[in-house]
Amino acid sequence: MKHLRPKYLDPQVKTQIVQQPYGALTATAPKFDTPITPRENFRRSISRQNPLWMPIGVIDKITLGANDVMLHKVRGLQIHSDFLTKVTEDYEFKDWFDTDWTWVCSAGGAMLTPGTQLLDDITKWEKVVKFPDLTEWGFEEKAKQFMASGYDPDKALSYDMGRGLTERLVSICGGYEDSMEALLVEPEAVADFFEVYSNFQIRFFDMLHALYPLDIITIHDDWGTERDTFFSEKVMEDLVFEPTKKVIDHIKSKGVFIEWHTCGNVTRFFPYMYQLGVDIAQVQRRVIDFPKMKELYGDKIGFCAAPEGLDLTKPYTHEQYIDAVKRTIDIYSEGGGSYLSAFTPDEKLLWDACAEGYYRGLELYENN
Repeated sequence: MKHLRPKYLDPQVKTQIVQQPYGALTATAPKFDTPITPRENFRRSISRQNPLWMPIGVIDKITLGANDVMLHKVRGLQIHSDFLTKVTEDYEFKDWFDTDWTWVCSAGGAMLTPGTQLLDDITKWEKVVKFPDLTEWGFEEKAKQFMASGYDPDKALSYDMGRGLTERLVSICGGYEDSMEALLVEPEAVADFFEVYSNFQIRFFDMLHALYPLDIITIHDDWGTERDTFFSEKVMEDLVFEPTKKVIDHIKSKGVFIEWHTCGNVTRFFPYMYQLGVDIAQVQRRVIDFPKMKELYGDKIGFCAAPEGLDLTKPYTHEQYIDAVKRTIDIYSEGGGSYLSAFTPDEKLLWDACAEGYYRGLELYENN
C-alpha cells in the first residue's frame, strides 16, 4: 500500500458535500488533491487515454436530476422519473408525454400506473401522441441558475435524458404486452414512431448541449427482464438498432459520452451495445456476468460498477463493503472505461469507500 488511506473526517483532508441518488441523500465526502481534475480524469478514463485513477461517480461527477433542468412542474408532470428527489411514500405523476406513472419507494423507481394506456393502436400514434414543445418548460432560466450556483468545472457533468425508444413505446402503449405486440404485428408503424421520437431526442439533446457543458448523457431503455430480453435479435436489428445508433452517433459527435441504462438480463445484446457505440453500460450485475463482459467487450465498453461481488440487498459489514470496492477497482480499472458506483447512507462507509477507491486506483495505474 503506497498511499495511506485517510481516516474519516481527517482534518488534513479537504471535504465536500455530495449528493447521492435514491432519496436525495447528501454526505460529507473527501475532496482529494488530485493531480488532474476529476473531470479530465473521467474523460480520459472513458476514452482510454491515460487516466490516473478509476473515477468514482459520487465525488467525481455532478448528475443533474430529471427536474433539475426544468423550471416548472405542471400537475406533477415530469420529464421522466426523478431519482434525486427525496421521497418517503409512493406518489403518482404524469410525464411530459401525458402518460401516468407511480413512483414506488420499495422499488426505487417508477412504473406505469396500472390501467393507464395512452394509445391502444400503434398505427394511430400520429393522431394521439403529442410531442412536448421544448420552448415551454423554462430550460434556459433553469440552466442560468445552475451555471451560476451549482456548476463545478472540475467535475464531469452528467444528465439523464430519460426514456429511449423502447421505453417510450412501452409508456404510450400502456405496458409491455401491448408494446411488444406492436413490435411484432405493426413494425412499420413502430418504425415510423421510432424515427420521429429519435429526432425529438436529438433536438432535446441539442437544446441541453447548448445550455450545459455536458460530459455524459444517460439514456434509459430497458431491454429485458431478469430472465431474458423482451425481444429478439431480429427485432433489435430490424427496428431498434438504427434509430438508436442515430441518436448515439449524434450525441457522441458533440464530444459527449453515452451511458446506457438497461435493466434485465441483456447479455445477448452486448454485441449490439458494442456496435452502437455505448461508452458505459449501466446494467444489472446480479443477472449479468460483468467480469465476462469486461473480458469480451472491455476494450470498448466501460461499466457503471457497484462494489463487486456484494449483494447490497442483504446485510454486509463495513469490511465486506471495502473489500468489494477493492475487487471493483482491481477488475474494472484495467484499460480504463469504467467508474465506481458507490453510495450508502452510512457516511463513514462512503468516506472509506471513496478513499479506498481513489488511492487503490492511483496505485494500480502507477504500477502499469
